[in-house]
Amino acid sequence: MDAGHRIFMDRPLVPVTRMNMDVDQGFALFFFLLLCLFLLVTIVRCVHMVLDPYSTISVNMYQEEPTQA
Repeated sequence: MDAGHRIFMDRPLVPVTRMNMDVDQGFALFFFLLLCLFLLVTIVRCVHMVLDPYSTISVNMYQEEPTQA
């Protein structure tokens, strides 16, 4: 085997791109993404409530309370 062929075999076929990150940055990124997901769910629920407020109220709220005589 010549040296040129050997260098070709040592190269990975797919370029490896990896973010170098330590454990603290990994935890921070995880909790940041979790916070963004929570924020997105909260925004969707608030928009749904603003567009149709009466669908979020339970049916028990509409019933009259029995009057005691």
